[in-house]
Amino acid sequence: MKIVDASNPIPKYLQISAWLKEVIQTGRYKVGERLPSEVELSQMCGVNRNTLRQAIAELTSAGILRKEKGTGTFVNSPAASELRHKLERIYSFRDMLGQSGIKAKTIVVEKSIEKADDYVARTLFLGPNKKVIAVRRVRAGNGTPYIYEESFLPADMFEGFLNYDLTGSMYDIISGRFNVVLARSKQTISAVNLNREIAKILGTAVNTAAIFSEYVTFDDKSIPVEILYSYYRGDKYKLEIELGRYHAKPNGVNITAE
Repeated sequence: MKIVDASNPIPKYLQISAWLKEVIQTGRYKVGERLPSEVELSQMCGVNRNTLRQAIAELTSAGILRKEKGTGTFVNSPAASELRHKLERIYSFRDMLGQSGIKAKTIVVEKSIEKADDYVARTLFLGPNKKVIAVRRVRAGNGTPYIYEESFLPADMFEGFLNYDLTGSMYDIISGRFNVVLARSKQTISAVNLNREIAKILGTAVNTAAIFSEYVTFDDKSIPVEILYSYYRGDKYKLEIELGRYHAKPNGVNITAE
């Protein structure tokens, strides 16, 4: 199998950087080890040295590789794995990372009780006081930040929530400590460019492409119990959707899925 496919519309240097990340992820080259020389790598990939250097620069800027003058290029840190999120049920971040073999870490940026804005208050059917529990967190794996989250819950429904350890699964707290059945979640997905504040939190450049999801989670009585805003790094995250079988009615117009 060729490392670089000339017919692939993806730039050659990005194909090489993706291959190098895969090599590092599989453990062929470990942290501190030196890669083959630029001449050797360019010959392996069938490209000129300028293209190879672009690929090296891409991974160096990401902190995966480091260059030492007169010595060579070394693995600086493990290549961050790409997460896949199956859109089939309510998942916790820790569940997803467990499936990917990545060590999870959650950093609580801010937690408070605050007045909800009009949209959050309307979505959660809040009363006149519009008080919500607000929790802002960064979800990381193997030292790489993947997601920035802003979670809002009705304050009168979850009294004392902020006293719990919020570095774990909040869904476990909601269901286990408050006996709330998380029955279903409505998710809206869109593409965004990260603003300066969130880009800094996630360790990316301003205006980096990202996936934005708004989740509204309901209990078994169809009462909304949480609205969650999630910003996923576009370079580290993929959404996976599995659809049911195609069905066409006799006239061949209407489509349904099971």
